Amino acid sequence: MKATFRRLLTASAAALVFLVLVGATYQGVATALERRQHPHPGSLIKAGRHQLHIHCTGDGAPTVVLEAPATGMSASWGWVQPKIADETRVCSYDRAGLGWSEWGPTAFDPDAVPVQLRTLLGNAREKGPFVFVGEGFGAALARLTASRYPADAAALVQIDPPSSVIEQAQLRQMARTATVSPWLARTGVLRISRKLSGGSVELPAESADALATFLARPDHLTRSARELARWNETIALAAAAPLPAGLLVTDVQLADADTDGAATLTTRAGGEQVVQAILAVVNRLREK
Repeated sequence: MKATFRRLLTASAAALVFLVLVGATYQGVATALERRQHPHPGSLIKAGRHQLHIHCTGDGAPTVVLEAPATGMSASWGWVQPKIADETRVCSYDRAGLGWSEWGPTAFDPDAVPVQLRTLLGNAREKGPFVFVGEGFGAALARLTASRYPADAAALVQIDPPSSVIEQAQLRQMARTATVSPWLARTGVLRISRKLSGGSVELPAESADALATFLARPDHLTRSARELARWNETIALAAAAPLPAGLLVTDVQLADADTDGAATLTTRAGGEQVVQAILAVVNRLREK
């Protein structure tokens, strides 16, 4: 009986190892193919000791700068950026370690995001003052940038800005999920199940494919986990950050908002709502 059990246990372990190896091989091959299928649409620009990906389109002033939500990236703005580009200059970018951007020399620090973004915009020769736009976690970071560099801020648009810190139990659950996700990605589980990337299909095809690719990439997910681990600290910093007197501030509450703290702006209706809000701000600034 014991010998039979040992044989069964050994066979099960061998089968598990085989499946993990198959999944890891599939993940590696798929990632290599996707690197060729989805090259970065913008440019890699120095922002200190590393390069960040920035994608700017359109012409005119003021320039709109898009700050992605938690787990998101420049491709998250697939419904928004093309419409804004029809009216004015607009730039999306990937924070350090996310999307096509390189990892920075240090761990994620919310205080460093405004510094890196300002350096990136300067090195990319983009001219301010800017309309800073952020969604969710990105709204908090956009507020920090507007507060840190008031001369660079023409306006601030906050899409579903987090109103308070997350309770510790929910934060721990988010952290556990975020920590496990890169390991599931390495074994191909997330790619096969589309557990994280399924929602991206509502974006335009090119953006959906790019976002789905990175939501199955362990490097992107590892950096996302480190951002989420400092969620409460980031939200508290943003809430305490003073904004310049007279700054035009617009809050947008999406009708189809996801409240899990790591949403991406994926629906056409949500995109149209955000586009209308941003263009209203742009037009008000042009009327001054």
